Amino acid sequence: MAVSFYSVLPDPDVLLALEPEELAGALIQHFNSLPDYERTSIHPDNFTNPNGPPISSYSQEYQGRVGEALMEAWEWLVREGLMARKPGSPGWYFVTRRGKQINNADQFTAYKKAKLLPSQLLHPLIAVKVSSSFLRGEYDTAVFQAFKEVEVAVRDGAGLAPEDIGTKLMRKAFDPSSGRLTNSSLPESEKESLAHLFAGAIGSYKNPQSHRTVAITDPVEAVEMIMLASHLMKIVDSRKG
Repeated sequence: MAVSFYSVLPDPDVLLALEPEELAGALIQHFNSLPDYERTSIHPDNFTNPNGPPISSYSQEYQGRVGEALMEAWEWLVREGLMARKPGSPGWYFVTRRGKQINNADQFTAYKKAKLLPSQLLHPLIAVKVSSSFLRGEYDTAVFQAFKEVEVAVRDGAGLAPEDIGTKLMRKAFDPSSGRLTNSSLPESEKESLAHLFAGAIGSYKNPQSHRTVAITDPVEAVEMIMLASHLMKIVDSRKG
């Protein structure tokens, strides 16, 4: 059933206080409530026309600013690939396949959180292993998996035994004098620092989750940890062979 945009945000002051991406959430939910034939042919000039809904529902003193805010939200949806220009119909837009998946506030929130993970910047193996867990909001699982891959890559790269695990594995693999993954061309202090970096990362982000439940609820914090794991993986790759 179609839900009028005005019924969702009847207070213009509340509407104008929203950031474009926040307002875009209400906008895409409204479009997805429309009949299919309407959400496949939407024109921004019609939607922001002061003589028609939803703009005409607001008092005249707000109409110009509300129209501008809605266009900002519209452009955000287009940039995110949730709406696109309709082929062969200049000026008209449709809700994309990705956009059709967002029908309520929870789905929009999940979409925004998922966008926080920059998969294109991650080590390919890390990206494959953590994406599904991260999208489901299982941030602790995603972080654990990322550092587990680091541990496996270090063990394989250093040619060490399966029983070599955790911080001891990192110390052995990056031992300044005998570690296969150490860089002999670096000063002693830098070789030691790299061993500390790997051991500290595994000890802080992988080992605790191996032994107890560690709740990670902040997606931004999870992204920072996963990015660190990705960086470590790239270092290991550079030392192999």
